[in-house]
Amino acid sequence: MKNAVNWFEIPVKDYQRAKQFYATVIGTEIIDHPMPEDNIKYGVFAYDMENKGVGGAIIQGEGQNPTADGATIYLNGGDDLSAPLSRVEANGGKILMPKTDINENGFIAQFIDTEGNRVALHSMM
Repeated sequence: MKNAVNWFEIPVKDYQRAKQFYATVIGTEIIDHPMPEDNIKYGVFAYDMENKGVGGAIIQGEGQNPTADGATIYLNGGDDLSAPLSRVEANGGKILMPKTDINENGFIAQFIDTEGNRVALHSMM
């Protein structure tokens, strides 16, 4: 097994707002993959599909409920998570844990997104 996680989905209530938030904060394109037959809005984060990298999406649909109490997803903070973290509050999120040194494992930070999800960032610097 290459990775313990294959795919993740972040539930959202306002798809366009969440798409704009994550595209701006993470600095990546989110590609629309709607499922109109199920009334689901779905946007996939850019990921290395060719090398079977871990990927994920935002999802709006029945039963998709944002929460600050569930599992924590750590998104790639890039070379230095200070950059994406600096864009969280300016784009409607709230920082819960500032950039925190976790020794040889790099740095982490946590925030609440525009939808009410607790999400985290990780980087080595």
